[in-house]
Amino acid sequence: MATYGFVEYEDASAAVRAVYDDIRTVRQTDYINNFWKALAHDPATLRRTWESVKQIMGPGGALDPLVKEMIYVAVSATNGCGYCVASHTVAAKRAGMTPEMFGELMAVVGMANETNRLAVGYQIEIDERFRTSSLP
Repeated sequence: MATYGFVEYEDASAAVRAVYDDIRTVRQTDYINNFWKALAHDPATLRRTWESVKQIMGPGGALDPLVKEMIYVAVSATNGCGYCVASHTVAAKRAGMTPEMFGELMAVVGMANETNRLAVGYQIEIDERFRTSSLP
C-alpha cells in the first residue's frame, strides 16, 4: 500500500481531477494507475510530474516511443523500481518490444552495471580520446 493510500477520482479535488482527465485524454484510457493516484496527495507534484512525462515520453523528438520506453525500463531496472519496470515494460510491449528485445535489453543493463561498478571500483581515469572536449 502506498504511504498515504490512493486518491480516487470521486474523492479528488478539482485540480487533481483536471490532471486525471488529461491523463485519460492523452493516454486514451479510462484508467488512472496507482502511481498518479499516490502522487495526487500533492497536487503540485502530480501536475508537475505529469507535464514532464507528457513532454519527455510523448511522441516527437529524436527518439521513437519504443526507444524511450526501453530506456525507461533499463533505468528503472538499474534503480530497482519494480513499479516502473512493470508499467514501462507494458508500454514498451505496446510500442513493439519483443521478448528477444527485452532479453537483450536486460543483458545490456546487466553488462553496463557490471562494467560501471568495475570502472568506479578501480577508479579508472577517462581516456583523453573519450573526453567530449577532444571529440571532433
